[in-house]
Amino acid sequence: MIFRSPRLRPVASTLIAILALICTAGAAEPAPKSVGTLDEKLFKGMQWRQVGPFRGGRAIAIEGVPGEPDTYYFAAAAGGVWKTTDGGANWAPMFDKEKISSFGAIAVSASDHNVVYAGSGEGAPRGNISYGNGIYKSVDAGKTWKNVGLKDSRHIGALIVDPKNPDIVLVAALGHMFGPNQERGIFRTTDGGKTWAKVLGKDQDTGGVDVVFDPHNSNIVFAALWQTRRQPWFFSSGGAGSGLYRSEDGGVTWKQLQGNGLPEGILGRIGVTISGADANRIYAIIEAKEGGIY
Repeated sequence: MIFRSPRLRPVASTLIAILALICTAGAAEPAPKSVGTLDEKLFKGMQWRQVGPFRGGRAIAIEGVPGEPDTYYFAAAAGGVWKTTDGGANWAPMFDKEKISSFGAIAVSASDHNVVYAGSGEGAPRGNISYGNGIYKSVDAGKTWKNVGLKDSRHIGALIVDPKNPDIVLVAALGHMFGPNQERGIFRTTDGGKTWAKVLGKDQDTGGVDVVFDPHNSNIVFAALWQTRRQPWFFSSGGAGSGLYRSEDGGVTWKQLQGNGLPEGILGRIGVTISGADANRIYAIIEAKEGGIY
């Protein structure tokens, strides 16, 4: 036999009533929206606008600074290096004291924002093209610069800095556009530019045009080589030297990627990138007979 105390009945009744009220209120409220969802209507009023610098020239490369949403560096085809710290409201020229004004790439160290590398010589050839004289480095956020090598590379397609070590840099050097030369391909430094090693190359007519880290693992690197030649009367893009490559040791050794859906035959210019959300998603834009985005 179960005995119930009469004095506990009011307390139990009150608790049951409170629980019923909570359950009823919870059932009446709509399910909360996912934290990650955004109302697309919020973006309808947004439009692109020119933020300058209005005298900077043709845009080749732009680089933001992690954790500093208003700070950007802009590298021009023939207008030097510029910097903004207020989201583009004002721009300051950072390279007026140097002899070179043409650039193809720029990168800021994620682990030390004072360290900035800029590759001189535009890497987007067209009817006319301006050349450079190697890689420049700043250790004071762009105030002063020093040439740290690859002076005969002439044109830089891309450069990247290891996110954990500002001294490890990979450079895609396109080389001379109007003739053959040796200093072209993918180069790597582990001492901040004091010495460089050529880690990937094909021949004197093929240069490096792109190189990217896996944003989740800097040991994984993708790079593209491009066989090209510019002459006053014609432009040649593509050849046996062009190709897409992958490294699993931070760019020390490489393996060419072929087949498995990639276009066959003669390849031209290649651009490659890796999804920041899913490192298994690699995108490449490839110039070929069956070219396109892969």
